[in-house]
Amino acid sequence: MKTSHRTLGAALAVLAMAALTSCGSDSEAADGTVTLSFLVDNGQGTTATAKALVDAFTKADPTIKIETETRPGGSEGDNIVKTKLSTGDMADVFWYNSGSLLQALNPGQTMVDLTGDPVLQHVQKEFLPVVTQAGKAYGVPAGTAMGGGILYNRKVYDKLGLQVPKTWAEFMANNDKIKAAGITPVVSTFKDTWTSQLFVLGDFYNVQAAVPNFAQDYTANKAKFATTPPALAGFQHLAEVHAKGHLNEGFGSATVDQGMKMLVEGKGAHFPMLSAQVPPLVATMPLAATDVGFFAIPGTDPAKNGATIWEPAGVYIAKTTEHLEAAKKFLAFIASPAAADAVSTAVQPAGPYRVQGAKLPENAIQVAKDLQAYVDKGATAPALEFVSPVKGPSLEQITVAVGSGLTPPAEGAAQYDKDVDKQAKQLGLAGW
Repeated sequence: MKTSHRTLGAALAVLAMAALTSCGSDSEAADGTVTLSFLVDNGQGTTATAKALVDAFTKADPTIKIETETRPGGSEGDNIVKTKLSTGDMADVFWYNSGSLLQALNPGQTMVDLTGDPVLQHVQKEFLPVVTQAGKAYGVPAGTAMGGGILYNRKVYDKLGLQVPKTWAEFMANNDKIKAAGITPVVSTFKDTWTSQLFVLGDFYNVQAAVPNFAQDYTANKAKFATTPPALAGFQHLAEVHAKGHLNEGFGSATVDQGMKMLVEGKGAHFPMLSAQVPPLVATMPLAATDVGFFAIPGTDPAKNGATIWEPAGVYIAKTTEHLEAAKKFLAFIASPAAADAVSTAVQPAGPYRVQGAKLPENAIQVAKDLQAYVDKGATAPALEFVSPVKGPSLEQITVAVGSGLTPPAEGAAQYDKDVDKQAKQLGLAGW
């Protein structure tokens, strides 16, 4: 019986080796071509961008073929990525978040280290920290950055003779003039609760400008929103626009789609929002491309005015790949101006590329041009979630309550400080 088991084991080993050899011949065909697998999430923007990248790359290098696979987004997709990496079943190349979510994938053990590699030669230095762990860089930027700040109706500004504000006081003065003209100053859409967070999350440039070590100290449990005045300011802004009567009627039941329609039509002047909300509207509401602009949430010092950026996702190489050189060629292409040009023809950019030499197309939407100006000035900072893994699950409920006048801003900030505690402990962070 033991002998037959050994014989069966030997036979299975031979079959397995034959199968592996067969797989190798599929990916390294007789004509010298190599086939890479590429895993992306199934979001419309992601799949369109991935297709543009693959088509342009394989046209430039026919010796490499790429088979694209899709996965769900959200937490289900996160779990699929983690499982594939832990079981050694990951695609050769994969698209995933940059920033704190990347850290949870243990990149040092699961991904190819690209530090100092020519693959990164065109990647803007401002992007590298969000794909770096323990001093080693693992990815290239996929698609464009997007801004978190104030979308505004440029025609309303022209009609009322307003200037883009560089301080919060100037912003509130603009709101007073807009309200006097019979237009809603600030659109809020709290039915989609996530949209209530922008005054807080989009204000991080100002927090970092005033307290450069906030992200580090926040991660180490040495700084809090409630006890750091520049961080508390975002909650105060939420409360102030409500208290002054600057919000749209029915803001508590309004959806983001309704809010964007109000903004494009000029019935609302400002919308604290992500720039990525604009490109999908252009097909049905062409004026969104030209009439909607972007400016950063203003702080207290006009000389330190700058924008909070949500960095692009990254494209990474799994350590288990058997085609490292081909995978590096693909990543080097993704991080090139030629790739940006290819993507721009397929997907309207919501913001600037994080690739040196990459330019927005001449027909880029105004929001993207406005964001590019902040990048060109060097006046951007990544959102807190890209530089700290600490983010509580209840922020959007807390900001709805503060923005609706139900919870005082200081109390809301203190609630959020408490909200992050459980997650920080689950992550095993020092100091919690």
